[in-house]
Amino acid sequence: MEHQYSGKELYSLIIPLIADSFLSILIGMADTIMVSTCGEAAVSGVSLVDTISNLLINLFSAFATGGAVVVSQYLGRGDEANARTGAKNLLYISAAVSILLTAIVLPIRGTIIDLFFGTIESDVKAYTDEYFVPILISYPFLALYSALTALSRAENRSFRTMGVSALMNVINIGGNAFLIYVVGMGPRGAGISSLLSRIAGFAVMAFLLHKKSDILSIDGIIKGPVDLSIIRRILRIGIPAGLEGTTFHIGKIMVQSLTASLGTSAIAINAVAGNFNAYSNIPGNGINLALITIIGQCRGKNNFKDISYYTKYLLALVYISTLVINTPFFILAPSVISVYGLEASSLARAIPICRLCLIACSVTWPLAFSLPNMLKAVGDVRFILFASFSSMWIFRVGGAYLLVKGFGMGIEAIWYAMYMDWIARGILFSTRIASGRWKTKEVI
Repeated sequence: MEHQYSGKELYSLIIPLIADSFLSILIGMADTIMVSTCGEAAVSGVSLVDTISNLLINLFSAFATGGAVVVSQYLGRGDEANARTGAKNLLYISAAVSILLTAIVLPIRGTIIDLFFGTIESDVKAYTDEYFVPILISYPFLALYSALTALSRAENRSFRTMGVSALMNVINIGGNAFLIYVVGMGPRGAGISSLLSRIAGFAVMAFLLHKKSDILSIDGIIKGPVDLSIIRRILRIGIPAGLEGTTFHIGKIMVQSLTASLGTSAIAINAVAGNFNAYSNIPGNGINLALITIIGQCRGKNNFKDISYYTKYLLALVYISTLVINTPFFILAPSVISVYGLEASSLARAIPICRLCLIACSVTWPLAFSLPNMLKAVGDVRFILFASFSSMWIFRVGGAYLLVKGFGMGIEAIWYAMYMDWIARGILFSTRIASGRWKTKEVI
C-alpha cells in the first residue's frame, strides 16, 4: 500500500527535527546549568523569566504554526504561488507582532515580574531583571527565526533547521562560557548570549530562504505582496493557537507564582524538573513538528486515509522514542540533578519529582501534546482551544491551588496537578479524533 510519503522522505524530515528539538532545548538548559554556578537565586531568576518569556514566545510560535499549516496545505495541493505568498505574509505578521510586544513589555518588565510572582527575594528579583532585558530585545529575531524555520519544515528541508540550531547552540554556549565564567556577568551574560545566538539564527535562515530556486523563496520580500486573504487564513489558525498557548502559559505562570510562594528551594527544584520535562519530550516535540507538515500536506490533498495512517504511525513513534530516551535518564537521574548545584535537601526532594515526571512523559504526554498537532494541521483549532482551556484551569491551576493551599502540600503537588491536566487533555483529543469531526474543517 502506497502512502503520500515514502519511508525515506518521512525519516529525512523527522530525524533532523528531533535533533533540532534537542538543540533548541539545549539553549535553555545551558543557560540554567551554566548560571547555576552563581547559586540558587540565579537559577530561580532565570527560571522565572523563562516562564514569562515562554508565554510571549508562544505567540510567535502560534503564528509560525498558522503559516506552516497554510503553506503546507497549499504545497499539498500543488499551488506553489500561494505557498510563496503565504511565506512572505507570515514574515510580515511575525515582525509586526514581535516588535510591538518588545516595545510594550521592555519598559514595564519589572511591573510584570511583580504582577505575576508577587513578593520574591531581592536577589532573585535582581537576577530576573539582568536576564530579562537582553531576552526581550531578542524577540523580533526569534520570531522571524521561528517563522523561517516553520517554512523550511513545510518545504521538507529540516536538515537546514538542524544545522542552524547547531550554530545557535555553539554561539550560546560559547557566549555563556565567556560572559559568565570569564567576565562574571551571571544571568545578564546568559541573556546576551541568547540574544546573539538568535540574531545569528535569523540571519542565516533569512540568507538560506532568499534563494530564488527554493519553492518558498522570500526573495523580493520588501516589495510584497501583502495578501489580506492569506493573512486571514494564517490568523484563522494562529489566533486560536495563540489563545490556546497563551491560556496554557498564563496558567503555568499562575502555578509558578504559587511555586514562588513556597521559597527559593522550591523554585530551583521546579526549574530542574522543568528541564527534565523538556529533555524527555525532545523526540516527541520533533515528531510533533513533522506532524504539522505531513498532516497539513495530506489535508491539502484531501488524503484522509493517510491522515489517519500517519497520525497513528507518528503517535506510536513518539511513544517508542520517548521511552528509549527516558529509561537511561531515569536511572541516571541523581547524577544528572547533582550538576545543577542544588543544596543537599533540595537535591533529595528533586530526585523523586524528576523520576515521576519521566514516567508521566512516557505514558500520558504523547496523547496530550501530539494529537493536538494533528488537529491543528487540519484546521480544528477551536476545539483545541476549548479542550486546553478547560483542562488547564480545572486541573492544572485549580488542582495545584487545591493541593497546596487546601491540603498544605509542597512542590510535589504542582507536578501532580500537571499530570491530571495531561490525562484530561489526552482523553479529550483522543475522543475528538475518533469522532471524525475534524474532517469537516477547511483552511484553504
